[in-house]
Amino acid sequence: MKLTPEQRVTLHGFNNLTKSLSFNMYDVCYTKTKAEREAYIDYIDEQYSAERLTSILKTVSDIIGAHVLNIAKQDYVPQGASVTMLISEEPVVEVPTDQFEESPGPLPEAVVMALDKSHITVHTYPEYHPDEGISTFRADVDVSTCGEISPLKALNYLIHSFETDVMTIDYRVRGFTRDIYGHKLFIDHEINSIQNYIPDDIKHLFDMIDVNVYQENIFHTKCKLKEFDLNNYLFGFKKEKLDPEEANEITEKLTMEMDEIFYGKNMY
Repeated sequence: MKLTPEQRVTLHGFNNLTKSLSFNMYDVCYTKTKAEREAYIDYIDEQYSAERLTSILKTVSDIIGAHVLNIAKQDYVPQGASVTMLISEEPVVEVPTDQFEESPGPLPEAVVMALDKSHITVHTYPEYHPDEGISTFRADVDVSTCGEISPLKALNYLIHSFETDVMTIDYRVRGFTRDIYGHKLFIDHEINSIQNYIPDDIKHLFDMIDVNVYQENIFHTKCKLKEFDLNNYLFGFKKEKLDPEEANEITEKLTMEMDEIFYGKNMY
């Protein structure tokens, strides 16, 4: 049953649908020495400290129109950070009808919408290969909301907040709510693909694959950068310092690392 925006907000009680966005980003780097590897980890810990991650999540909260109730944050030893933010609804002055359309969200610009029993979290995972000199930084962001607005409206900002080589994005609508006639609504907005919430100038940079289960309101998109410039993946030195054979070997290792992450399997 296709509903207009006006019909969508005519519910029996609160909108109980839970909309969850999981955004996973990966940054891949090559370091030749132990000192360079340690310097890369230090750089990542500084760039994505708990303090900066908190700032990012606060902006996400503003974009989806939420009120922050509580923040827990932690920088870990030897590396990594986590932030958990509990959020609640703000007063609904007017329902913005454009939130029902498949389009990228603001960068950033506040919207006003009802939320409750909601949270935003981020965890970081800097790690490195024991032999190959490859270091991979991963950040997991989860935005879970109840109410009319989709957390996908924060996706555009999240993509711009992290330097990413590979992204995996999941979106799921769970539960149900009822209209004033008692009919169950298992989703309150149309969605064909997560890609429709990513701006064109970003999409053209990535190869993308969708794996969607429409009847279950489960959507999954994987993204990998199309262009490869070795200098963007070397930490502490430039490719000009490498002989051609070594540059090719490092390129193969890096591209395999990204392919394995993108396809979710080891390649030999």
